[in-house]
Amino acid sequence: MSTGDGAYIKKLNRSIILQRIIEYGMISRADLSKITGLNKATISVQVADLLEDELIYETRQEHHGVGRRPIMLSINSKAAYVLGIDLDYKVIHYSLSNLLGYPVQSESMEIDTENYEEIVQILKNKIQFYDQEFNSSKYGLVSVIIGVHGTVNKDEHIYFVPKYQWHHKNLKEDLEKELDIPISIENNANLSAYAERVYKHQESDNLLTIILSSGIGAGMMLEGELQKGYHGYAGEMGHMILSPGGEICSCGNKGCWERYNSEPSFFERLSAKMGGTRITYEELEELLNAGNETVVNQMEQFLFHLSIGLNNIINLYNPETIVLNSKVLQCTPNVVNKVESNLNSSVSQYKEIVLSDLGDDACVMGACALAIKKFLKVPKLLLEYSEEHYLNEVKEAKSAL
Repeated sequence: MSTGDGAYIKKLNRSIILQRIIEYGMISRADLSKITGLNKATISVQVADLLEDELIYETRQEHHGVGRRPIMLSINSKAAYVLGIDLDYKVIHYSLSNLLGYPVQSESMEIDTENYEEIVQILKNKIQFYDQEFNSSKYGLVSVIIGVHGTVNKDEHIYFVPKYQWHHKNLKEDLEKELDIPISIENNANLSAYAERVYKHQESDNLLTIILSSGIGAGMMLEGELQKGYHGYAGEMGHMILSPGGEICSCGNKGCWERYNSEPSFFERLSAKMGGTRITYEELEELLNAGNETVVNQMEQFLFHLSIGLNNIINLYNPETIVLNSKVLQCTPNVVNKVESNLNSSVSQYKEIVLSDLGDDACVMGACALAIKKFLKVPKLLLEYSEEHYLNEVKEAKSAL
């Protein structure tokens, strides 16, 4: 075996061990050997290196039997931090998480500019702030991933952001030339799909996430991997033509699905039906529950168009799980059954349609999870999240500052 082969195998073994420690939360050396198939000597060497790097730590498990308490290994979640950013239209969401994917600080910032250079400066300032706030940990802020509501190619260059009308922007380069932190740019729907897979639907290798927020985007996990297409632009489902010759879309075409099923288009139509009255999500839910005829009819039309788009997607990809991420749908009683009642084709096959539990946090959670995966160099990442653990992490993070 050559030296190069030995170094590769060592890295591979390290990634497998880290993946299993994350997956089990706490695990002994003996169990690691059984689960991974690696011999005890290899486990011992790798664990020693990981302990020296402070990526894991040891604890003695509570033990009431005869003999010594077993030594358990866990990820040192506070060894490093990652920052996920959702660059939406006129608002930016930030979430900084530890190495187990628990957010320790989150915030949303409304911005009153569409100017690219000004937004780059806003992002730079905020990233520098987080870098300084958490530089006392072993590795500090190790990665930033930004989700963009537009097309991003495989080189992480922004091709087009419809809402901002940005064309051919290199946000990664513009930030990295002033920041000494690895920056990655990704489509927001891809990150949302990754979050659904990592946190919620861990057994689903073929998963589609459809986001109906400021526009419509789709993230695709096929055979457990994100699918981006030839250039990286796959998943722009909102710009498939639903109504030829229909309403003009910001992409330049007419009749795009986004013009009929994004949340802004829904509220635009509903406002027109209600004499210009603008309603909130809370008011929408109340009116639907009260059976308001205008609102109910508009929702039925919304679900009808949604079902047409979903039928096309199902026939293209035959997904296992379809995750719908939408506040409007969350307001609608029995919405999944209503959508499925419109999917009458004997050809379209899928396993389940579900509403997202992650909501607006999906993009930043996916960004953080992907950043963790890249930093630890693990082949597969499965994370858990609970409100109780989140609150404890926030409290500990604040006390450490």
